Amino acid sequence: MRDILFAVVLAAISGFGCYVATGAVTGWLRRRSLLDHPNERSSHVVPTPRGGGLGVLAALLPAWIICGFAYPDRLMPSLIAMMLCLIGLSAISFLDDLRSLPAWLRLLAQIMAVTIALSLLPADALVFDGAVPPLLDRVITGLGWVWFLNLFNFMDGIDGISGVEAASIGLGVALVAELSAVGFLMGPSLSLAACAGAFLIWNWHPAKVFLGDAGSVPLGFALFWLLLLLWLAGDRQAALILPAYYLADATITLFRRGLRGEKIWQAHRSHFYQRAAQNGASHAWIARRILFADMVLIVLAVGAPSLPAFTGIILAAIVTSILLIRLATIRVTA
Repeated sequence: MRDILFAVVLAAISGFGCYVATGAVTGWLRRRSLLDHPNERSSHVVPTPRGGGLGVLAALLPAWIICGFAYPDRLMPSLIAMMLCLIGLSAISFLDDLRSLPAWLRLLAQIMAVTIALSLLPADALVFDGAVPPLLDRVITGLGWVWFLNLFNFMDGIDGISGVEAASIGLGVALVAELSAVGFLMGPSLSLAACAGAFLIWNWHPAKVFLGDAGSVPLGFALFWLLLLLWLAGDRQAALILPAYYLADATITLFRRGLRGEKIWQAHRSHFYQRAAQNGASHAWIARRILFADMVLIVLAVGAPSLPAFTGIILAAIVTSILLIRLATIRVTA
């Protein structure tokens, strides 16, 4: 009960703080003319401030500091490192928003952040339970972490989509944590969900501000950390089910582009949700469908331990496939 009350109060405060901070950041970005101008790959039609993720972090980081003091034995060391990594990633990503930094520099910063975070895990906290040598376990986990934060960035292409996904994963982690042995994760995950939800007020179509790399990269980094802790606590199906849509859309799109001989690191408009937008679906229509699918995934993640082995993952794959097919096949006529 203590975990729930603490998490709910903290989420309410951090959500309100995020709403205020995002508004302030949006005004500052406009005054400085830090705008994302439409181009041939854009899904927006008017110049829009980019960098609203700074407001999200301004509210999330104090909330996570409070979580560290509330659970010093379980969270404090990791959260201090996480917050430093989030600040560093946001800073270098904001610079990239401003002047397009070299890809190798961004990747180096991401690898450093992931390495620092992994170094704080207990030596026996292994993703593959000893099936591979510990060093290889860390390397594979680190590569997965880098991929996840980049795919979260890749997927941030239309109004509302990343706010919906971050809020859904955060809420899902909080619910699963409350029902398992990691109730201390409720505070960090629910406050992240609240911040993402508050940001949605500004980012819902037509968006008044975009996350920018300064927001999407740190959010992807933070979400993977929460999912990793769920996995290490034994909630493995939930850790795979909750991000299923983003994982599927980004990974399938990557392989399809690779098979076509395209440069997979270059910007494009071939994600499933982008194809839906190109075929006439509104940003709000797409975001609502993703939100509905994410709510179903949350139910499956929470109920997975009560289902036969792997049933939750199979059902999640079916839900995700239905969403992808719907996004790929919709045709909206004027």
